[in-house]
Amino acid sequence: MASANHVIYKETVRIRDVTVQCHAVRADNQTFVVSGKFAKTAGLRTDKEQWFEDVRHPDKVIEVLKAAPVKVDLFRFWQRIPDVTPRYPYYKEWRQIAAIPISGYKHWFEKQISPKARNKVRKAQKLGVIVNEITLDDEFVRGVMGIYNQSPVRRGKPFWHYGKDFATVKNQLSADLADSIFVAAHYKQELIGFIKVRITDRYAMTSLILDKISHRDKAPMNAMIAKVVEICAQRQIPYFTYTVWRRGEHGQFQESNGFEKVSVPEYFVPLSLKGKLALRLGLHNGLRGWIPEKLMVWLLTARVSWYLVRSRKIKRMIK
Repeated sequence: MASANHVIYKETVRIRDVTVQCHAVRADNQTFVVSGKFAKTAGLRTDKEQWFEDVRHPDKVIEVLKAAPVKVDLFRFWQRIPDVTPRYPYYKEWRQIAAIPISGYKHWFEKQISPKARNKVRKAQKLGVIVNEITLDDEFVRGVMGIYNQSPVRRGKPFWHYGKDFATVKNQLSADLADSIFVAAHYKQELIGFIKVRITDRYAMTSLILDKISHRDKAPMNAMIAKVVEICAQRQIPYFTYTVWRRGEHGQFQESNGFEKVSVPEYFVPLSLKGKLALRLGLHNGLRGWIPEKLMVWLLTARVSWYLVRSRKIKRMIK
């Protein structure tokens, strides 16, 4: 095991299923990846550890980061649900998490979701959508490829899964199988939606969730959410999280299906003059942190329209 002050000069992390090499520092037996352009920020890996681990002793981590040969300007960490009461004296902001508190499937279905979502779950059942927890096999991988390859644009931006070959899709779906389950929706033997769920010590969380656009009239998303809630209730998992709270229609979908906006404290600790400056100027959240919410929603809508027009032009050129 590495010592508390061991510096890992290159750590492989996944960003949108693409592996990249980043500098990282080992502190208090945890790995903190260093990222950022203007201000170098250290934090637990966003592709796994940030959702699976607590920063146990931030004061010890700060000491190591300050002494590390890799330049670090800011230290960023947050408390995981249901630990929402601030524990530390550092500067904090509130991260909005989408989570369903689960006491039982019946309670969720009757009390926590909207009438519209409840009707969609029933509709999926009436139309013959079959939703089950399944194992990862070649048939499932081929079905996922069919979902991936519907369009090069999804939710208003280039879809990074589009056009991947069988081996790549299977390899990426196979990541973290030890703590993952798959829930799939089928209609007449066709895979029309799936969710990859990661199981942590405190909650279940979505890792991937997609459906077939041509079958959305059958409400596979609502049916799959219902199945995951049922599984969590059976396994006595107290929360199901859709990770962060989303904007626009995506946020409306979360709220309709019983997800609640849960605020957890996120801490930013400046370790250098540049870190203090970044925090004072609001650069610790990147340029997005400067954009007002209403303007951000408008920009995201405009991006959707731009990519749709662009994709249609590309299709006409191919033809």
